[in-house]
Amino acid sequence: MTPGGPANETGCSARHGGLAGFAASVWFPLLQRGAEPRWGKIVVSENVALDGVIQDPAGDEGFRACGWVDLIGNSPQLAKLALDEVLAAGALLLGRRSYEWLAARWPSRSGELADRLNSLPKYVVSATLEHPAWNNSTVLKGDVLNEVSTLKQHIDGDIVIAGSFQLVRTLIEHDLVDELRLKIFPVALGVGECLFGETSDKKPMRLTGTQTLEGIAYLTYQSGRDA
Repeated sequence: MTPGGPANETGCSARHGGLAGFAASVWFPLLQRGAEPRWGKIVVSENVALDGVIQDPAGDEGFRACGWVDLIGNSPQLAKLALDEVLAAGALLLGRRSYEWLAARWPSRSGELADRLNSLPKYVVSATLEHPAWNNSTVLKGDVLNEVSTLKQHIDGDIVIAGSFQLVRTLIEHDLVDELRLKIFPVALGVGECLFGETSDKKPMRLTGTQTLEGIAYLTYQSGRDA
């Protein structure tokens, strides 16, 4: 993933500001004609330790329990899972720190996964980021709940969030997450930031998929808010 920077092949460069005006211009004529707009789906995709910790899986932050995804080593199954996910995605949605971490790594890489990440639309939630460096990036500076709700109207397909635990917690609290995809690694860390924070009420989920991938449990949940 990469924010801002040079124009992509469609002529889009990094953009700033909210999406509400754009979405209104797209959807209002459709509604006038009686068309049914298709809504995007917010998908949280995370590496998670057994005790719920998601902090510093790659070991770049100096966290004392860092680098825990390396316990598995190179996994062709996980690599395919990552590629399939981004090929099916309509956009990436990130907090600033996760965005900048990815933007520092992927633009210089090649291959099918890198090409897809670099070409996908990327939306970064930040009140302070001025010059996103990754191509095809948009900074969302407005109210996060309004911006994400509008984004769901604008994107047809999965809007995938990786890392960005503070953003994830906010969206879970306000029932804007539609699906969780959790890769559970066989290690308990005992310290660190966890995926779930305090919420004002219980958040029911429905288990919709289970797989075992080279020692990792891959669990898929859909929001149970409409159940």
